[in-house]
Amino acid sequence: MTSTASLPQPAHPVRTEIATLWRLSWPMLVGQLATVGMGVADVAMTGHVSAAELAAVSLGTSVWSIILVTVMGVMMAVNSVVAHEMGAGRFERISHSVRESLWMGLLVGIAGCLAANACALLFDHIGLEQAVADRAKTFLHIISLGMPAFACYRALYGYTTSINQTKPIMVIAILGLVYNIVVNWLLVFGKFGFPQLGALGCAVATASGVWLMLGAMVVWIRLSSAYRLTYPFGRFEGPDWREIGAMLRLGLPIGVTHFAEVSAFGIVSLLVARFGVVEVSAHQIALNFVSLVFMVPLSFGIGALTRVGQAMGEGNPVRARFVAWTGTGMCIAFGVLSALFILVFRWQIVAMYTSDPAVQATCATLLLYAALFQLSDSTQVAAASAMRGYQVTRAPMVIQMIAFWGVALPAGWILGLAPAWFPWSPDKPMAATGFWIGLVLGLTVAAVLLAWALDKLSTLRVREARAAQA
Repeated sequence: MTSTASLPQPAHPVRTEIATLWRLSWPMLVGQLATVGMGVADVAMTGHVSAAELAAVSLGTSVWSIILVTVMGVMMAVNSVVAHEMGAGRFERISHSVRESLWMGLLVGIAGCLAANACALLFDHIGLEQAVADRAKTFLHIISLGMPAFACYRALYGYTTSINQTKPIMVIAILGLVYNIVVNWLLVFGKFGFPQLGALGCAVATASGVWLMLGAMVVWIRLSSAYRLTYPFGRFEGPDWREIGAMLRLGLPIGVTHFAEVSAFGIVSLLVARFGVVEVSAHQIALNFVSLVFMVPLSFGIGALTRVGQAMGEGNPVRARFVAWTGTGMCIAFGVLSALFILVFRWQIVAMYTSDPAVQATCATLLLYAALFQLSDSTQVAAASAMRGYQVTRAPMVIQMIAFWGVALPAGWILGLAPAWFPWSPDKPMAATGFWIGLVLGLTVAAVLLAWALDKLSTLRVREARAAQA
């Protein structure tokens, strides 16, 4: 295999890398937005049925989302493994790794399914009306059947993105969104003779939609010539527990990281609930908007993970460092732009969600803090993703757990609730604003520490390579 060092270098390497990363990332961005759109469709449709049905979907989806994001993090190990093998040109190893990742996906998916059903029991013990609790439990029982398919889909997602084939992600996610909307409409409202299932119709649509997305990905891989060199379905292969264990050691810290972040936001939502409808509504609106904006740096981060992994697989840590910081720079630039956008248009953003003046005023204040953490949020996801491209996952886990659970939540709790026993508590609770200040502090800590860790890691890999050549 020809060394990349001997190839002619582009005249404008930064511009070339940005263009390459953009081509790799934008289909994933569209796919991520389509996936988020499924949850929006669920809430929008059940909201037109009844408050009880909306509550059941909201509760069930909150648990489903935490488990889903955790599973997604565990399966991100596939991205790093395949990217390294792609960079090294070990195509047969890619086929083997993908087959093993599907076994891992099946196991992780079953574990996620069982966890969702176990969590459903909590609804009987949090003071809900029994009818709503029963509806939410049934919602989780049904939707959890899609978890094994989701985990296997993410295995193939990691495979296809890591060999630079991201178009299937976009197309299949859009088709999944269309399917979700149509089946929701049929089953939530009982159209064309279908039973009116309400919230349960959303669960059926999502669970069946994930299985169809997995099937569509398998068909795409079978039919496209782009997968010929790395085709994973040419033969059956049983589970290789050593390989699966290695991937789990990479993926579990990422899953823990994702769980820490999502659960931290979930806990903030629960703590804000005590301050009434205005605070809760403003918090949820601001959180929904920044979650949509976050899809952009997240997609760039996954692209950077792929590019760094391929460079390290080639044995080129110099290019890996260049790629890592170019990707991080793209995310930082987007963070600046998104911060300015939120600052300038925050009132217009709020108006798209609600016409209530009190909610608008509170939410506009929260969006000021959202604008403040755009830079740090973009930086931390980019740096963490780049480190995963080096197959380093434990350090980002520790840093992000410190940031979210050691800084963001305690600071938000002190400022938001103002406990009398704490000497530096504010005179009165700052409610949702206090929790968002905590998020700003936590994300800033994460960004600084992860950028520092990425610099140390990338520099160390370059020194190790030069020492080996000396």
